[in-house]
Amino acid sequence: MRLSFWLASFLSILSSTAAQAALQVELQPSVDSPQPLGTKVQWTANVSGQGDGKLWYRFRTRSASSDFTLIRDYGPLNALDWTAADHEGNYEIEVSVRELDTGETASVSGLFTLTPLIGDSRTPIVTATDHSLVPIYSARGCPAGGRMQVVFVARQSQTVETPWKDCVPGLSMNFYLAGMKPNTTYVAHHIIDNGTDLLHGPNVTFTSGDVEAQLAPYRVLHNPPSNSPEGVLLQSPLAQMTLATDLNGDLLWFYASDLTNLTRPTGNGTFMGVIETPLLEPDHQAFRMFDLAGFTLKETNAGRVNEQLAALGVRPITAFHHEARLLPGGRFLVLASTEQILEDVQEPGPVDILGDMIVVLDQDLNVVWTWDAFDHLDVARPALLGELCQPIGSGCPPFFKAGTANDWLHGNSVQLTPDGHLLYSARHQDWLIKIDYANGSGSGAVLWRLGRDGDFTISSADPNPWFSHQHDGQIAPDGTLTVFDNGNTRFAEDDSAQSRGQVYILDEAARTATHKLNAPLGVYSFALGSAQLLENGNYHFNAGIEYGGFSARSMEVDSNLNLVYSMEVATPVYRTFRLKTLYSSSY
Repeated sequence: MRLSFWLASFLSILSSTAAQAALQVELQPSVDSPQPLGTKVQWTANVSGQGDGKLWYRFRTRSASSDFTLIRDYGPLNALDWTAADHEGNYEIEVSVRELDTGETASVSGLFTLTPLIGDSRTPIVTATDHSLVPIYSARGCPAGGRMQVVFVARQSQTVETPWKDCVPGLSMNFYLAGMKPNTTYVAHHIIDNGTDLLHGPNVTFTSGDVEAQLAPYRVLHNPPSNSPEGVLLQSPLAQMTLATDLNGDLLWFYASDLTNLTRPTGNGTFMGVIETPLLEPDHQAFRMFDLAGFTLKETNAGRVNEQLAALGVRPITAFHHEARLLPGGRFLVLASTEQILEDVQEPGPVDILGDMIVVLDQDLNVVWTWDAFDHLDVARPALLGELCQPIGSGCPPFFKAGTANDWLHGNSVQLTPDGHLLYSARHQDWLIKIDYANGSGSGAVLWRLGRDGDFTISSADPNPWFSHQHDGQIAPDGTLTVFDNGNTRFAEDDSAQSRGQVYILDEAARTATHKLNAPLGVYSFALGSAQLLENGNYHFNAGIEYGGFSARSMEVDSNLNLVYSMEVATPVYRTFRLKTLYSSSY
């Protein structure tokens, strides 16, 4: 098997290079093979024989016993940081290069061997990685049909359990450990579930690494509840790296990268995010899924997606923004921006109007479903507060047709609802909109609009019961709808207005809405924010940027409107999530 893998790979390299004599590519690793499992290897493609045209690069990988998996689709980046952290073995990394002007392509593969960390030791070990707070726990293999997980804990801290992994006979078992304070001693052991018994391995003691990072100051305003099951606060700040802390503000994890916004944790220690680069072309606007150690698992860009949209006869996008999340079956849902110059719409003369497109991609990052707001919403209904976009700033995605654009919708979240449709938040319309998705076979028709002047009536003593300029509308697992009500429209009429945490009970058939929670949060956050149902029945809200300041506040509120917990950080924060561990997901 191993010999045939190397032979097939070698023949593939020869045939590819010979077939593309004009355009030639070399692939160079940053370190020589072999290396221990988990080693960071940067693969760099160098091209010769091309003309003056622009080059795009695609990276794929496979092990000796598998098919190629796409990591990064065609785009302008010629280098990829890579490793394998599950099992030792022989790996092939392939880069394909395409010259955009001519369409000429060339491919080449690099072969790399990762050796087991545990070696001949019969005792599990914990090995540091390039990420100071994410070491690897390694144990000998376990019998087929079983599964393994790792449990680790520090004194007077929460016990953390990794996800289970299936046993692979003949190969070691390896786990990223994450959610630890710096310079702290931990004890870890593994558990094997053989279908009959739970077998516990020996304890391994280790010390987490050091971190040199300047974080914005944290201040706990209301002490956290004792023994909270969701004691991790995952945060996406605007002015510092993505990070997680405990409820006291102590650092547990970080992701240092070019990410603009962390959008969602997906579970199993992976995360989604978007990269927006103002003034650059669509191929520099990306979405990414990455792991705890910071390695990219999936990535594509708006330029590459536009090639597929053009083939489908669909309007191009300018960038991804605000939302990217994993769907069942390994599909990806991303929110993207569009723009059109329209005549005498929203105002006299030609107007650049920004819209939104929802794009669903399969596991290989191919477009399989789209929804274009220009086709389904009334473009004559302008942004309620007349918001405009400039080329840089104000939370606007990149745009290219004019120097100023009308920020018509400013969508900021999309969720797959429990019944298989999509819930889309159109911030500048003060609406949450349900879209016919039908798990990928829907027409995209608008099923209803929730909010002021929408399709639902609400019975409330509050003179302004509806949310406005909201963030993170989500149908919770219990069927209620949670949303962070920024309150911009209310604030425009009354500058004493506060942002609110809201929970609605909906009767979709009767088109009625009832407040389950309508909690003033003591601050006005004119932008950013998130909302979440907690396991204990309370609710988590993030006021992303406080009016008159430069700070954010994460809060827990109970069903009686009591503030249970709050922490302030001295920087704006796009979203925050309360999680049990860094291996958890939000709904």
